[in-house]
Amino acid sequence: MAATSTPLTLPVLPLDDEVVLPGMVVPLDLNDTDVRAAVEAAQAAARSTPGKPQVLLVPRIDGTYAGTGVLGTVEQVGRLADGDPGALIRGRGRVQVGAGTTGPGAALWVEGTRVDEIVPDPLPGRVADLVKEYKALATSWLRKRGAWQVVDRVQQIDDVSALADNSGYSPFLSIEQKVELLETADPIARLKLATEQLREHLAEQDVAESIAKDVQEGVDKQQREFLLRRQLEAVRKELRDLKGEEGEDESDDYRARVEAADLPEKVREAALKEVEKLERSSDQSPEGSWIRTWLDTVLELPWNERTEDEYDIQGAKAILDAEHAGLEDVKERITEYLAVRKRRSERGLGVVGGRRGGAVLALVGPPGVGKTSLGESVAHAMGRKFVRVALGGVRDEAEIRGHRRTYVGALPGRVVRAIKEAGSMNPVVLLDEIDKVGSDFRGDPAAALLEVLDPAQNHTFRDHYLEVELDLSDVVFLATANVLEAIPEALLDRMELVRLDGYTEDEKVVIARDHLLPRQLERAGLEKDEVTLDESALRKLAGEYTREAGVRNLERAVARLLRKVAAQHELGDRELPFTVTDADLRGLIGRPHHVPESAQDPAERRTAVPGVATGLAVTGAGGDVLFVEASLADPETGAAGLTLTGQLGDVMKESAQIALSFLRSHGAELELPVGDLKDRGVHIHFPAGAVPKDGPSAGVTMTTALASLLSGRLVRTDVAMTGEVSLTGRVLPIGGVKQKLLAAHRAGVTTVVIPKRNEADLDDVPAEVLDKLDVHAVTDVRQVLELALSPATNGAAPRVPVAA
Repeated sequence: MAATSTPLTLPVLPLDDEVVLPGMVVPLDLNDTDVRAAVEAAQAAARSTPGKPQVLLVPRIDGTYAGTGVLGTVEQVGRLADGDPGALIRGRGRVQVGAGTTGPGAALWVEGTRVDEIVPDPLPGRVADLVKEYKALATSWLRKRGAWQVVDRVQQIDDVSALADNSGYSPFLSIEQKVELLETADPIARLKLATEQLREHLAEQDVAESIAKDVQEGVDKQQREFLLRRQLEAVRKELRDLKGEEGEDESDDYRARVEAADLPEKVREAALKEVEKLERSSDQSPEGSWIRTWLDTVLELPWNERTEDEYDIQGAKAILDAEHAGLEDVKERITEYLAVRKRRSERGLGVVGGRRGGAVLALVGPPGVGKTSLGESVAHAMGRKFVRVALGGVRDEAEIRGHRRTYVGALPGRVVRAIKEAGSMNPVVLLDEIDKVGSDFRGDPAAALLEVLDPAQNHTFRDHYLEVELDLSDVVFLATANVLEAIPEALLDRMELVRLDGYTEDEKVVIARDHLLPRQLERAGLEKDEVTLDESALRKLAGEYTREAGVRNLERAVARLLRKVAAQHELGDRELPFTVTDADLRGLIGRPHHVPESAQDPAERRTAVPGVATGLAVTGAGGDVLFVEASLADPETGAAGLTLTGQLGDVMKESAQIALSFLRSHGAELELPVGDLKDRGVHIHFPAGAVPKDGPSAGVTMTTALASLLSGRLVRTDVAMTGEVSLTGRVLPIGGVKQKLLAAHRAGVTTVVIPKRNEADLDDVPAEVLDKLDVHAVTDVRQVLELALSPATNGAAPRVPVAA
């Protein structure tokens, strides 16, 4: 039972994450501002009243004060054991915290009500039993900790309230549990709560001790088992020596497999060493499983298995021609490789200096031109196994070289796994998307590929998992990439570069007729004679419905066309067989998406106003046309200078500055009103602003657009140009001529201007494309302006666009 008495006014001494119960004596550090303020305020108040200074000890948890505190008296002020100033405070009784009030000093003063506790005397039988139980539990816990002196002190406490509050010294109680004890005013209920808390803690201790005992017993058991197994192995070994019999355990099985396998000498030695380790290790050792996995991998590799190359050069060329149209450079390179292999084999030069005659080719070109499928055709033509290794998104060096065997789940690298999958040491391995390899904290896979793709090193390639030499010198590696600049220079230096710059329209028609159409007819569930695509329809699909370097979108267009015909036949709207002509395309799959600029109405063309020129560029998807727009700001705005938009790179921005500087310095010679360039702002814009653009090859195009703007002369619609321009007006060479001319041909351009020093690159352009293009090789930008700008209209004022 508990009853309240007269109110008190006391300074508050907050206790952060700590609880003091009545009867406890605690030292507090006076370096704490709140503690010092409360003690000094209590001392100031005690000077006018008899007795020791009094404070109110209130727990403060996460900034929140408890509703019940403890009246404490300052017993002594002095130095703590570490030399810091401190105060010794004894808890006297519970106080119900009330409202705040004023008082001397910097401390917080509150009004509180003392809680008087009433315990019946004599104690009822159930309370006496509770006291005995608590003392027994406390004695058991204290004995485990060796605190014998405290045991006697606890046994001497007879007061129920003091006995319950004595649990405040227990270190295993949480702050919340101690606050619950503090706020329980009834001493009997508080003793019950303290008994439950102590009983739960002892139960947890018993469980923890039981677990620790089981763990120790398990360790002892493993040690005994290990010793017994070693003794058993020793006994078995002695028995085998006496009987002269071969063992039948797992290690003996691996030894027999290694000795029977056709392995190179060094690999055999390494495998036998691992078998000896396996024989010495116990069944429970994790090393045993690592060794078994390694031995399985080594025994599954085709160390001496090779397929015989097909030396029918004419037959190989026929296979390549049948499976791929165009791509003459790659076909010639494979034919050359087979011819050299045949002659080396006839002269006994298959292995020279430990190296065989493999090849490392890099097939670089836009998506959809057949790089990946070409690898399978090469393997077919050579009579070799084919394996594809996808490298797109690989960022871990261990994917190439393998993991160390000590790691959990270690595996050999992708190259070793490809050899294992192929089942021969001379397959055709396609390293797909080698330009998409990345690097992070796990290493750089491109650097790990340096040894794989180096013909001078890969005959002694070492995988981190195998740790034995693997001969890759007879493997034909074909690496594919879309962007040449994304391949590290050191890696590109180890490969022979073969460019696939895209297909002409004639080649696309042949591919669609011979390869895409039969495949899509089968997928659409149509027979070969049920639907026929006229050549005019295929040509229109390739020229106006798709505009790409490869044929992926063309195949999708053919598939969509066949699906539409199949659906109409099932609905009863179309009779089969049916021949699709170019006139039927719009009704089946809608309007064309890529109408050539030359086919549009003259008033709707982009070059219908001065200041717009057509350039040529190379992107990751092949060549493409690029329009450049220029305008002059109104002189009243005062916005002088050069403005560039279209997400341009630094090199392209510099080209714009060079073009502007050339026109300013040579304006009088070119009869251009360059005075406008001094007072009016110039704005050059490249449409498709979301696509980053960079490179010097747009210099000629920007110069032509500015000259058109100043002169008021239109740029011819049928002219596209490329080339780097210098400050003196020289047209300098650029790259990607073949891709750019193919793009101009696809876009319907008939006249192309290129640098004179790129004239030799025209040999790579297909003849059917050159026949349809009027190519002009120039050395000076003045020649470009003469070719590209239309004649000035006599008496007509120039139409100069003004920027808004």
